[in-house]
Amino acid sequence: MEASGRGSRLGLVLVATLATLFIGFAHRSSCLIGGDFDERAYRTYCYSDLVPLYRLEGLDEGRVPYLEARNEYPVLTGLFMWVASLGARSEGSFLFANALGLMALGLATAWILYRLVGERALFFSLAPSLALYAFLNWDLLPVVLATGGIAAFLWRRDDVAGVLLGLGAAAKAYPALVAIPLCLDRLRNGDRRGAARIAGYGLGAWLVVNLPFAVASFGNWSYFFHFSSSRPPTPGTLWYHACRALTREVDCGSVGAVNALSALAFVGGAFLLWSFSQRRRYQGPVWRLALPLLVVFLLTNKVYSPQYSLWLLPLFALVLPDVRLFALFAIADLAVFLAEFSWLAGLQGLDGLPAWALAIAVAVRAAALAVLAASVSRRPAGRQPVHQARTNTSPSSSS
Repeated sequence: MEASGRGSRLGLVLVATLATLFIGFAHRSSCLIGGDFDERAYRTYCYSDLVPLYRLEGLDEGRVPYLEARNEYPVLTGLFMWVASLGARSEGSFLFANALGLMALGLATAWILYRLVGERALFFSLAPSLALYAFLNWDLLPVVLATGGIAAFLWRRDDVAGVLLGLGAAAKAYPALVAIPLCLDRLRNGDRRGAARIAGYGLGAWLVVNLPFAVASFGNWSYFFHFSSSRPPTPGTLWYHACRALTREVDCGSVGAVNALSALAFVGGAFLLWSFSQRRRYQGPVWRLALPLLVVFLLTNKVYSPQYSLWLLPLFALVLPDVRLFALFAIADLAVFLAEFSWLAGLQGLDGLPAWALAIAVAVRAAALAVLAASVSRRPAGRQPVHQARTNTSPSSSS
């Protein structure tokens, strides 16, 4: 009877995930049904990077990323794009092929979360951000790898955790940030070998993916780093609106200066996070600080693409102490999404919100993220979320 109950609850989580993903796909694919894509993309909020990048990255010509063409994404993401393009003959079929793969990744993430925290996986499965961004870009790939890495860490499989986080970092940089509090957790508990295994296996996995392409075509492989460093602040960041207000230029007159200030702000923010948690006598598992650390990165980074919010969802399920905080972020993030694409519509000559409305939405989301990070980093020992005990179970002891 108990096994049947667990199975039905898992079924609920997976069905909820699939329903959310179908809603997201229906919305994104509507851009391809009649009319001009560029106009519909912003007027109906259905834009997806998966559509224009099919041709912009040379995938329609069968070019292999990093060997025959440059690519603005890390290697594992570029390879995912290429595999999805093999059977595609148009933007529509490319979107559909990617959607199948991304749906599988979303379901896998929900399954892993259920194994860890039961019904709290619904923080991921029912999140508006999942519907909005699952098919906007390819971020569900690093999300499932980072989630798997955290699960392996909690199940004391540090080698597997390192490999998964290293592969995640080969798809997007943020899983490398997640690895930091995991290693610190092991060190805090006197397990230097465990910390070394996470870091060593992670670096090894990243090198296995990247080295062949770096050796074969360094110029194409390194383009991602050049693209990222030369990219100006994006409209979803505090940097964009601060620079615009202070200098009338979105990059404050120098992308290099913004890069340096952003890096300094992140390091300083991470130090303040650690100091704040220590002053509050935080004695919970250090790995839980992965959530506020990601928040610090998102608040200080010069780029906050809408789909970056997907990074937070698994950690919401794992460590967020209050559903009201989840609702606060969901509302603020939705406001930024609507304001940003409405503002972009205005740039296309359509009716749209002014820049100041977007700036307010971005500031409100930043405040919500700060409150969320503080709530996790100050929670003292003895007041852990009720799901904490489940994170110590192994795959063999849960279903």
